[in-house]
Amino acid sequence: MSVVFDCSDPAARSAGRNAAVGAARGGRLVVLPTDTVYGIGCDAFDSEAVSSLLEAKGRGRDMPVPVVVGSWHTIDGLVRSVSVQARELTQAFWPGGLSIVVEQAPSLAWDLGDAAGTVMLRMPLHPVAIEVLREVGPMALSSANVSGRPPATSVAQAQEQLGDRVSVYLDGGPAAKAVPSTIVDLSGEVPRILREGAITAAEIGEVLDMDPTELVAQQ
Repeated sequence: MSVVFDCSDPAARSAGRNAAVGAARGGRLVVLPTDTVYGIGCDAFDSEAVSSLLEAKGRGRDMPVPVVVGSWHTIDGLVRSVSVQARELTQAFWPGGLSIVVEQAPSLAWDLGDAAGTVMLRMPLHPVAIEVLREVGPMALSSANVSGRPPATSVAQAQEQLGDRVSVYLDGGPAAKAVPSTIVDLSGEVPRILREGAITAAEIGEVLDMDPTELVAQQ
C-alpha cells in the first residue's frame, strides 16, 4: 500500500521525509520531486532494491540506474578521481539539471546495472530531495515512469504509472522545468554530451571552454 505526502504542508513534509528515509533504508522504493522530473529511487547500495526499481520501470540491466547525491563532496568517495572538468561542471551547475558520467571508484559495493565501470551522478535542485538524500546517502534514482512512457512531471502521473510498487510518494507540486537533465560523459578522453536537456550545450561549452558543436558532434 502506497502513501502520498503533500510536501506543501510543513507537517506532512516532515512526516513524508521520515517515511521516505525509512522506506529507502528498508529496501523499498520512493518517488521524489526534483528540479527536472519526478524520480523513483532507492538506496544505491541495496542491490535488491535497485533490481526492484528496474523491474518497476520495466527496464533491463543494460540501462543502469543513475545516482543522485545530497552534497558536492559526496562524489569524492564515489569516483575513481574527480577531474578538473568534472569539478568545474559540478561547481557551475550543481545542484541542478546536469548529470555527469564518470569512472566509478573500483571499491564500491553496489550493482546499478551493466555500467561498465562508470556511474551517472547528479545533485538535484530541490529541497525535499536534498533533505532525503542527506539522511539516506547516495540514492539510485531514475525518472518516475514505466520505460517507454513519458517521465512523470507530477506525483499523480508517477502514481498512475508505478502504483503500489512504490511505498512512499512525496508530492512537491508540478516539476519546475519538466525536462530531463543534460548528460555529459566525462569517462573518456574528450567530454561529450549524450543528451541535451535542462542545461544547454552552449552553457556546457562556456564552462569547459569548448565549442558546443564539438561537444555534441562527439556523439
